[in-house]
Amino acid sequence: MRELEKLISFDGRDIRLKIGVLAPQAGGSVLIQSGDTAVLVTATRAPGREGIDFLPLTVDYEERLYAGGRIPGGFLRREGRPPEKAVLVGRLIDRPLRPLFPSWLRDDIQVMATTLSMDEQVPPDVLAVTGASIAVSLAGIPFHGPMAAVRVGLVGDEFVINPTYAEIESGDLDLVVAGSTEGVIMVEAGANQLSEADIIEAIDFGYESVRDLLQAQKDLLEELGMAPVPIPAPPTDPELEAFVRGQATEPIRAVLGQFHEDKHVRDTALDQIKVAVVQAGQALPEDHPVRQSLSANPKGLDNQFKALTKQLMRLQVIQDGRRVDGRALNQVRPISCQVGFLPPRVHGSALFNRGLTQVLSAVTLGSPGEAQELDDLHPDEQKRYLHHYNFPAYSVGEVRPVRSPGRREIGHGALAERALVPVLPGQDRFPYVIRVVSEVLSSNGSTSMGSVCGSSLALMDAGVPILKPVSGAAMGLIKEGSEVRILTDIQGIEDFLGDMDFKVAGTDTGITALQLDMKLTGLPLEVIAQAIREARPARLHILEKMLAVIDKPRDDISSYAPRLMTIKVDPDMIGLIIGPGGKTIKGISEQTGAKIDIEDSGRVTISARDGEKAKRARTIIQGMTRKLNVGDVYVGRVTRIIAIGAFVEVLPGKEGMIHISQIADHRVAKIEDELSVGDEVIVKVREIDSRGRVNLTCLGINQEEELAARQAAALN
Repeated sequence: MRELEKLISFDGRDIRLKIGVLAPQAGGSVLIQSGDTAVLVTATRAPGREGIDFLPLTVDYEERLYAGGRIPGGFLRREGRPPEKAVLVGRLIDRPLRPLFPSWLRDDIQVMATTLSMDEQVPPDVLAVTGASIAVSLAGIPFHGPMAAVRVGLVGDEFVINPTYAEIESGDLDLVVAGSTEGVIMVEAGANQLSEADIIEAIDFGYESVRDLLQAQKDLLEELGMAPVPIPAPPTDPELEAFVRGQATEPIRAVLGQFHEDKHVRDTALDQIKVAVVQAGQALPEDHPVRQSLSANPKGLDNQFKALTKQLMRLQVIQDGRRVDGRALNQVRPISCQVGFLPPRVHGSALFNRGLTQVLSAVTLGSPGEAQELDDLHPDEQKRYLHHYNFPAYSVGEVRPVRSPGRREIGHGALAERALVPVLPGQDRFPYVIRVVSEVLSSNGSTSMGSVCGSSLALMDAGVPILKPVSGAAMGLIKEGSEVRILTDIQGIEDFLGDMDFKVAGTDTGITALQLDMKLTGLPLEVIAQAIREARPARLHILEKMLAVIDKPRDDISSYAPRLMTIKVDPDMIGLIIGPGGKTIKGISEQTGAKIDIEDSGRVTISARDGEKAKRARTIIQGMTRKLNVGDVYVGRVTRIIAIGAFVEVLPGKEGMIHISQIADHRVAKIEDELSVGDEVIVKVREIDSRGRVNLTCLGINQEEELAARQAAALN
């Protein structure tokens, strides 16, 4: 392919494309750059493997820390397992790309995006999404493209296209919208309780910019002389299709029309029908075309049966307005909730049930030192709220080996995390690091939204002062021709055989998170807007059920959670607290049993299982960092005696000396005649010399000063 550089002027910024310069052996490659952020995206196609009945598409996103002028941490000093954000960007690229490949395509396709350079003005993720569309088109892969993505922020009252990291952090919206010429394909958003109207307006605003990028891609391909790759439909097997329809249509319709609430009953009945159809086909003469089709392609009947089930389920929704479990289109499944489900050693817990979907969420509170350190290209250095999602095989009645969390688990955990972040208390109010784990115990659709609901309940059970509880619902779609039906609270079969999975989470005030995925090649905004609006009554219904169980955070945290105390010290005092080689801070921890975390700003957080231990550590640190002033009066304790005087600890870690002449109002011949080590003594700061040495006196202290000193000592 010939080399080409193209400049796209886009919303006040330039996007540079370099074609045919890098990765010449890849099927298609593009270096897409904005500012100093540059992402290399490649797409490569290989012949399909025998027996594959799905699209083997692999999408990977990789970050090279040299892109930000950094050397990786750890022993090896090289990139290893991708960080969580890289996994999420890979999913962000995959989700709008996958629906645009023809359903019959079985070739191996790999799309790789690698960030080669990055500044803190331009996030690379939306560049990578658009770059993936260009790379696939250049590779000549059958594709219903082009596709592009933009980010929308809300700075003040104005929407901003592709905001900087700082604008995202300070704004109330972080929305990514991807689309094709046929409409919106994917939406991913976090919001600070924005209204449905604001979210709809933001999606519309973003899609207008997506149109500009789509046209730029068309112009690029035309300039290169590349016509779209034709996408012919594969040959069908009309005799096998007619056989399956004749054998299975009425039995399937009967099962779907019985409105089983129990998916196991429905699935078992459908499996029995399929077995009967297979047996009927195998009973045909060997020279019968259907028998020969079954022998040549054993999976052909499975595909025909699935297609027929999908069609009949969708027709039942379109024509009768009834779903396979008998619910109306806008009806939520039965809900039950329970808080404090686990013993109190778990700092907070809740069990959330919606139909056959069941999620157990557990909260753990930790000290600031337990925040997650982030080693990636993004500006955030650590996370103090962690949400982890687990999806074991037994949750869907399957058997498979236990592995580390996959992309799906990471993605669902991140969605639930994003939904709850806007309602979490600030660090000044609640300095704990918070970890929530959502265990999916049973899955029949919408487990990520079940995790949001269960986690809101668990956080309140743990005494975390969240601003408001968050609930969520997954909306679905059935589209046949011009007929469109929106489904509320979709279950597994409606997700599997439907056209859309649109998760909406928020409080009674507004939306906190969105995630839209679809199997269509695009949807008009009015359909998406309808789904957003219809999600609100569902969310409020679920929220009502949640609030009936616990309507506000508990007044106190679990007795098994660590007790945190926060004090502010002069940053210049940090070195004094730490001591040479950390000796001082280790000594305080050993003496009190408390854990101490110090930030560069001078914030000191003390944590201990026993509140008294935390108080003791706080007293020591306050004493070490408190500045003594001439005239202050203290209750001190004699620590050692020398010939000319006695040393007295007036505050933890701070000593001064009483000269022999300042011990009494009469002549003292020998210190030991008046004081002994361990004696309590009332002293006043007489002088602090140029070297910081504190001289004390027992003289000139009136009764009021002594009383005030004793009262202050009693409080500490």
